Amino acid sequence: MRAMGIDPGTAICGFGVIDADGSRLKPVTYGTIQTTPDHTDAERLVMLFDGLNELYRKYKPDVIINSVVASNLERNLYLTTELIDINPRMVVALNMYDELDSRGSELDYDNLGRMLGVPMVPVEARNGKGIEALLDTVIAVYENQDERVRHIHINMGPVIEEGLRRLKDDMSDYRGELPKAFPPRYYAMKMLEGDRQVEEQLRGSSRYPEWAEIRDREAKRIAEALGEDVETAFANQKYGFIQGALKETYTPGKREEASATKLIDTFVTHKLWGFPIFFFLMWLMFWCTFSLGAYPQEWIDTLVGWIGSGVDALLPAGPLRDLLVDGIIGGVGAVIVFLPNIMILYLFISFMEDSGYLARAAFIMDRVMHRIGLHGKSFIPLIMGFGCNVPAIMASRTIESRSSRLITILITPFMSCSARIPIYLLLAGTFFAADASMVMIGLYVLGVVLAVVTARLMRRFMFPVDETPFVMELPPYRLPTWKTTLTHMWDKCAQYLRKMGGMILIASMVVWFLSYYPRSEEGGTAIHYENSYLGRLGQSCAPVFTPLGLNWKAGVALLSGVPAKEIVVSTLGVLYPDGGEAATAPGAGTTEIVTGSGEKIEIGNLPEGSIAIIGGADGQTAIRIAENAGAQVSTGTQAGKVAELPGEDEETVNLSRKLLASGDFTQASALAFLVFILLYFPCIATIAAIGAEAGWKWAAAAVAYNTVLAWVVAWAVYRLFMWL
Repeated sequence: MRAMGIDPGTAICGFGVIDADGSRLKPVTYGTIQTTPDHTDAERLVMLFDGLNELYRKYKPDVIINSVVASNLERNLYLTTELIDINPRMVVALNMYDELDSRGSELDYDNLGRMLGVPMVPVEARNGKGIEALLDTVIAVYENQDERVRHIHINMGPVIEEGLRRLKDDMSDYRGELPKAFPPRYYAMKMLEGDRQVEEQLRGSSRYPEWAEIRDREAKRIAEALGEDVETAFANQKYGFIQGALKETYTPGKREEASATKLIDTFVTHKLWGFPIFFFLMWLMFWCTFSLGAYPQEWIDTLVGWIGSGVDALLPAGPLRDLLVDGIIGGVGAVIVFLPNIMILYLFISFMEDSGYLARAAFIMDRVMHRIGLHGKSFIPLIMGFGCNVPAIMASRTIESRSSRLITILITPFMSCSARIPIYLLLAGTFFAADASMVMIGLYVLGVVLAVVTARLMRRFMFPVDETPFVMELPPYRLPTWKTTLTHMWDKCAQYLRKMGGMILIASMVVWFLSYYPRSEEGGTAIHYENSYLGRLGQSCAPVFTPLGLNWKAGVALLSGVPAKEIVVSTLGVLYPDGGEAATAPGAGTTEIVTGSGEKIEIGNLPEGSIAIIGGADGQTAIRIAENAGAQVSTGTQAGKVAELPGEDEETVNLSRKLLASGDFTQASALAFLVFILLYFPCIATIAAIGAEAGWKWAAAAVAYNTVLAWVVAWAVYRLFMWL
């Protein structure tokens, strides 16, 4: 048996096809049918139905499982009436039936199903109630054992039915000229509606000119008689049928007592209390992301260090060992260590989305969004942008106004996506240990401020007129199940992990290769990196980054972030490997120790055995200076080098300590680096999403504008910090 499940809506429709052989289930395909806000609701419904029509013809399911929201039957049953015209075997799953019960409403779903000729089964998908009954019904329908199944013709009224009859009768006389997938009445209805997809299917028939003539004549007659176009007339008749059926089977709830939704909304949507509640939840989300995520982050970091040490001990010295330890384990490990932070962030976003709060957040932010030339609906894509810019840009399809949708798409890259979090955590925790959280918040705020400025400029000079008002449906509050929330969280995290095994792995290997070759026995590690292919590339770009206080290594890391921002950390992990020389001390270079208070002390001025407390990703890190100015600085334990913390193995020294020991970054240059990461060239996936949704000219404009803005703001931040 082949079953096709659909989750209909007015803007997007989800679907999935499975093959069932006994107790074995085999997925065939799944996905969504999407429309665009440029079309009316009626046009969207036609587009969705055309998509389902194509799927039905292609996969030929034995049974369709049509999932509708029980608490919003009128709108959801419209697409059901469209499917009835195809005459498939179908079962309706009345999902979220508990919400209908909670309102005190009653639905005679058995009688309603008999009217439609389609069995209906109440289910609560989030807790699994009714699923067994649904599957039993599906099997009964497949085996033709459910007496409720029958094919009905929804009466379209005498005017439309007359036109349908004339066209259908002619088609029936030439049945062999029609595709075998659907009955003649269906093709007659679609031709009268002007369905382009059906027209293309029938155009090859020799009888098509006569059908087109009948269609044109009857469509004109219907429009003149009813005073509306045929498509609207069909929709009105079907909605009338639904309303009549519900009037006989549905009893609205009589309880008028305040629901939990109304009670909660008196606070969270309040014009005074709504904003503090919103900002508190945002603060809580970010605090949990960075504070709670620090513990598993440390465990993963230790595990990566053990794996690297094991590989290093097992393999003989040579390119293969260096590739595995420095390129793959060092590169990918430097990024995957931040997976717990990503998971916590997505957990919060998934919970707020599933509970219905994100819709309220858009509502309370509507006034603010209007001030910057956008709608409240723009808020949800922008919030999603803190997770990933790509789905956020896709989510902008719900915005009806073309100008607001375009502005939202172009400012979304200013929202710090999860790909930037590893970089923020690394550099903020390393060089601003005492104020890491403030630096993080400052970056997020800066991105939002520049997004607002950009939106205001675009609204002022490019799109002075907004086309549509803000109207948004507020769903009832629901307590998401842990299973649902964790599933949504994992779906998003899986994308991050796929990057680990795909793009980031390849990028780490490429960066390692470019930094490893050509091999030279002359000079130390620092000289080798400067003469490598990667070093030469970075030095060619150095004039661009020098005004920001950044050297060629930082430039290379920034360039590597163009495909995906996570690669910046893995690139730094490759460029600053364990045990490599990072810089020389004063007298042979410019190495300084930066204390937690920001005070800079040259190594030569520290007596042997003294302690400098500097910021690390895990808190304060004690660096013991074994020798003075003549010593070379690195991360090992030999005499003449910076030693690790007492009791900690040499091989587990993390990337933050390598960056500190290198002397390549000051607090000013590190801050400029972070600002540049925040604003510059969006990743390739984001650019592709902008191109798909807004056009490639706008995608190119986003690349140019964001990168130039990034350089200017980073330069200003660097100079201001140096001046202060």
